[in-house]
Formats: sequence, C-alpha cells, structure tokens
Amino acid sequence: MTSGVRKLPTGFGRLWTAQTISSLGDGVTHAALPLLALTLTRDPMALAVVTAAGTLPWLLFGVLGGALVDRWDRRRTMWVTDAARAVLLAIPAAATALDVLSIPLLAAVAFLLGLGGLFFDTAATAYLPDLLGRDPALLERANSRLRGTQTAASGFAGPPAGSALLTLGRAVPLLADAVSFALSALLVRSLPAAPRPALQARESLLRQARAGASYVFRDQLLLGLALRPAVGNIAFLAVETVLALFAHDRLGIGTFGFGLLLTAEATGGLLGAGIASFLGRRLGTGTALTCTAAVEGLAILGLAAAPNPYVAGLALAVCGAGMGATMVLGPSLRQAIVPAHLMGRVASTSRMLAMCAAPFGAFLGGWLATSYDVRAPLYTAAGLLLTMTAITATMTSNRRVEAALRAAAPADDPDHPESRDPVQERAIQGSARSLSQPTAGPARRSPSRPRGVGRRSRSGCPSQPDALTPDQRGGRPGPS
Repeated sequence: MTSGVRKLPTGFGRLWTAQTISSLGDGVTHAALPLLALTLTRDPMALAVVTAAGTLPWLLFGVLGGALVDRWDRRRTMWVTDAARAVLLAIPAAATALDVLSIPLLAAVAFLLGLGGLFFDTAATAYLPDLLGRDPALLERANSRLRGTQTAASGFAGPPAGSALLTLGRAVPLLADAVSFALSALLVRSLPAAPRPALQARESLLRQARAGASYVFRDQLLLGLALRPAVGNIAFLAVETVLALFAHDRLGIGTFGFGLLLTAEATGGLLGAGIASFLGRRLGTGTALTCTAAVEGLAILGLAAAPNPYVAGLALAVCGAGMGATMVLGPSLRQAIVPAHLMGRVASTSRMLAMCAAPFGAFLGGWLATSYDVRAPLYTAAGLLLTMTAITATMTSNRRVEAALRAAAPADDPDHPESRDPVQERAIQGSARSLSQPTAGPARRSPSRPRGVGRRSRSGCPSQPDALTPDQRGGRPGPS
C-alpha cells in the first residue's frame, strides 16, 4: 500500500486534539495578557516588555533547547511542559484574585510560557515524524490539519473568547488557558512512546547544539528552508508594524475594517494550509515552495498599490494562503529528511533564525515609514520576499528535494538507492542510457524508465539520478 492512501494513525488524532485545545488556550491568553497589562499601566514601554518577554526564550535558548529535546524523551517533554504551564498560569490568576498582579510578574509569566512553548513546539516537531514513520505524504497531511486548526483556534476563536472571558473576571481567561494546558497534557501522555535517538553521551550540550546548527548551515536544502521564514519575518514584521496606520491613512478604514483585513488574511491561511498537499503533489514540493514564496511577495506588492479596502483584503487573503501553504510544506519536508537524532536541534535552529529576524523587520518598517512614506515598508517587504524567492529557488528545487528524500529513505526501503538489487539497478541504468542515445526510428519511451524514483514520486515530482553522499545518508552533513 502506498503512502498516498495510508491513513493517519490513531495516535495522531490525540495529538491533533491536544494541540487544538492548547492553541485555543493560546488564543485566549494572546488576547487577555495585553489587556491585563493595560489594566495595570498605560506606559507603552511596559506593555512592550510584556509582549517581548514571550519571544526572548527563542532568542536566548533556541539551539540549546533543541539539543536538550534531542536528549530527552519527546512525548514526556511535551506533557510535562504542558502540565508545568498549567500550574504556572495559576500564579497570575491567584495574584489577580489577591490584587497583587504587576507588570514584572506578567513579564515573568510570559517569559516562562515562551520557554515552555520552545520545549513543547520543538518536541512536537521532532515527535511527529516518529509517529508517522517519516512518510512525506502523511507528514504533509498531518501538518496541514495541525496548521489549519491552529489558525482557526488561536486566530479566530481564541482572541474573542479571551476578550469575552475577561469581562467575567481578570483571572478567568488565565484559568481557562490553564485548563487547556492540563487537558493537552493528559492527551499527550496517552500517546505511544517514541524511541529516544541515540546520542554520544560524552558530547557536551554546547557541542551538540553547535552540531545541529552546523547541520542546517552546511546543507543547501535545509538552509533554504530556514532562510525563507527568516527573511519572511523581516518582511512581514515590517508590514505589520505599519499596517494599522496604512489601513487608516491610505485606505480610510477604522477599527472594524482593520479587523476584517486581519480576518481575510487568516482565512487565506486556512485555505493555503488546506491545499498545500495538493500543490506539493501537482508541482513537486520544491517548485510549490518557490511558487508560494513568489505569491507572498506579489501579494504584498498588490497590498502596497491597493486603491481601496477590497483590493487590500484580497491581497492579504492571497498572502495568507501563500504563508499557510509554505508553513505546511516546509516543516513537512524538514521532518522527512532530517535524521531523528538531529530533529530537535535542526527545528529549533530554524525557528530561532526566524525569531531573531522579526525585531529587525519591525525596526525597518518603522524607520521606512518615518523617513519616507507609509507605503515604503510594503514595497520594501515585497522586494525582500521576491529577492529571497529568487535566491532560494535553486536551494529548494525539486531536484534537491528528490535527492534528499531518496537519501533519507530507510536502507531496507525500495526507494533507497542502496536497497535496489543488481538486476533492477542495471535495468535502470540501461534505460537511462537508452534515453540519452539517439535512435534511428521514431522516438520510443523505455518501459523501464524510472519515474520519480524515491518517495516523492507519488507526488508527481520528476526525479533526478543524483543522491546525497554516504556521509549524509548516515546523518552527517556533507559539504553543500
């Protein structure tokens, strides 16, 4: 039975439910925490501290966190982290009830929640390939569902629920999020255990973290997958910084209309996540990633030139669709090709690059809008996205994707180059030679020509004869 018709295992359903519940709680807290801070102070810098505290763990401990996840049992890391976050949220809830809540306490809670998110997200990213047998098609389907429900829960349902619960009491949204973490912990604890990757016990944590980062930077495909969200965050944060001002001054819309613009983007994100697998099968994962990146850049260009709110909403919806598809295809490919013992470090390195890039985008957007015009950040963002698309197109081409997937296939898998028997290998080589030689009569198609050798052949991508080196097949990054 091929991976195209395989069903997702029952364990994925529990993981999916757990992440949906947790995302709903995240959406509640995402809306409630800034509003809670606003009841304590009107100082913009104090509010910014609370917001920034949640991202600091990725900047400070991203790669080290990935190295720890690669040492620990990933299922246990997930449920213990969620249980700890449930207990943590009881602290500001109690402080609110006792009327001792403060900005420093909220900032500390936001930091620790972000630290928990670092460990949970990295462990979940590393656990999913083990649960699904590293099957590329299953990974795309699973990530499509996870991304779609995450957008719906944290983007649509969670924030309004958080605002509504806040009217019932300042502690209510915090307690609701605590319950969501507790339920998620119980569900994750019921998941099947995954084998812990074997590591060299004598290696220091810092050396293992450095090895994970080096693996990303020395591999052209993984580097291309990491550069896109990093450059994308610079561009999108530049846009986000001035989007409200652009909507008010250039489009003439108020608060309600601005909310509709954001809803249009989130709706596009849901659509993009839903069609990501289709795009991967139709175009090949590499080409699909290039196309979605180009769509994002062109959509931001359309937003900058939008003459009215309707065109702007359409542009944001198209941009959201491109982002949604990219955030399914990219992580799915990474999960399929990275060795299990490096998955946590590779995932956290890529995420850290994206998180570090975000503040530069916010600063760039503010500076351009102040120095030139409110449209300047949008045009600059479009230029960055399109330039990044051109630079990384060859780094994430179908050819590289096919080679990486073939090399990542298990040694006993028929897709693996070393698993073919000599007769099959001679037949493949003979058909390849016959295709390259001119014929006297009409062109004939060799019946034994391999179409899409490797796992991705089921998605319709053309295969290439090259493969990664034996060192890379063994989990060691070769020269890029």
